[in-house]
Amino acid sequence: MLSLGLFIIRLVTGLTIMGHASQKLFGAFGGGGLKGTASQFESMGLKPGMAMALIAGLGEFIGGALFVLGLITPFATLLIAVPMLVAIFMVHGKNGFFSNKGGFEYNLILLAIAVGIGLTGPGDWSIDALIF
Repeated sequence: MLSLGLFIIRLVTGLTIMGHASQKLFGAFGGGGLKGTASQFESMGLKPGMAMALIAGLGEFIGGALFVLGLITPFATLLIAVPMLVAIFMVHGKNGFFSNKGGFEYNLILLAIAVGIGLTGPGDWSIDALIF
């Protein structure tokens, strides 16, 4: 049951992060796409905005996909953790904890899940388990 639990956590979290990245990259799910995300990033002092938006979006998308697959999980963890830390410290931290006030609650949960799986391993239902 442990591997099933870890798989469910990886699946839901990874797909959520991929969806979030799709907002940045493609404008999916009501997101601003690269142009809108770049503009937001520039206004927050993350320059150059287009490059930062692309890096963040690709990192989240690839990290989320790798996380779902349980493939090179430590690297997937890094690709998820870094943008979440940037979001916490550069965007949401000033708004307090709860997300209904723009706080860092959501980012912290994703960060904790990614780091937790990164430390414990992805479980038997993963490509890492087949390779290593």
